[in-house]
Amino acid sequence: MPFRALIVDKAEDGTVTPAIQSIEEDRLPEAPGESVTVDVSHTTLNYKDGLCLTGGGGLVRKYPHVPGIDFAGTVRSSEVAEFSPGDPVVLTGWRVGEAWWGGYAERARVKGKWLVPLPEGLSAAQAMAVGTAGFTAMLAVMALEDHGLKPENGPVLVTGAAGGVGSVATAILGRLGYEVVAVTGRPETGDYLRRLGAARILPRDEINETVKRPLESETWAGCVDAVGGAMLARVLGQMKYGCSVASVGLAGGAALPATVIPFLLRGVNLLGIDSVMRPRADRIAAWGRIARDLDMDLLDSMTVAATLEELPALGPKILEGGVKGRVVVAL
Repeated sequence: MPFRALIVDKAEDGTVTPAIQSIEEDRLPEAPGESVTVDVSHTTLNYKDGLCLTGGGGLVRKYPHVPGIDFAGTVRSSEVAEFSPGDPVVLTGWRVGEAWWGGYAERARVKGKWLVPLPEGLSAAQAMAVGTAGFTAMLAVMALEDHGLKPENGPVLVTGAAGGVGSVATAILGRLGYEVVAVTGRPETGDYLRRLGAARILPRDEINETVKRPLESETWAGCVDAVGGAMLARVLGQMKYGCSVASVGLAGGAALPATVIPFLLRGVNLLGIDSVMRPRADRIAAWGRIARDLDMDLLDSMTVAATLEELPALGPKILEGGVKGRVVVAL
């Protein structure tokens, strides 16, 4: 029985064009002995999806292709013992939607080890409101906690706070009792960030430039950084002694114009957060924390509904920083 899929194809002149098509199940990729076929009910939009929809970043190597790095739904058929038809599941990462066909279709086929059972109390729509962005935010918070972060230690900085990762990080940290300082270059998002749990808004221009001094006043007890570049370099010099920055993105560039002084003189930790190849046990733990520590009413407030037909237009928009919060697509 055919189903709808948003397929991206590349013309001989290099032009990449997404279009909704009706396709048969035999076009889905196979992983012999490991395959699980899922009826996708919801998906979402991430920065990587924007790149895949537009042909940017070199993420897609083989066309035609179905993007969508996240999806949630129910198992249709399974070759592995862990899953049975009807089981609710969620998927993020593993290069699905990049090297492997993803969730921008009403049906997907992936390796069973890539799937995680949908946590109790979390709907498929809520899981996609979280998506890779929120999953990454939770991993960042857990990493900071593992390195000693506690609410009484002082303020926690969240850069790129109005984006997907930043929004969920702000909401989680706020609910856990942290004093969250949200960095944004969009003043109009201030009220939105305060509703999520930010105690203070810090304009991006105040922290976006490097300074000649490698160390400044000890200010932050922790940081979830989605920006990188000059902003991360500046933040490292403002961290309190022995505190940590969880690095989750590079919206401000991949280069890091910093010195080693914060690491040597203040024992600052720079924690790299990978959500793509994260081991399954870590995924299950993080999704359990999400179900427990994220206020679902706040999650709803940061969610915007979209359709499969709207995704081609939203792809360029998220690359330009024009998407606030999380986009959820019901299939």
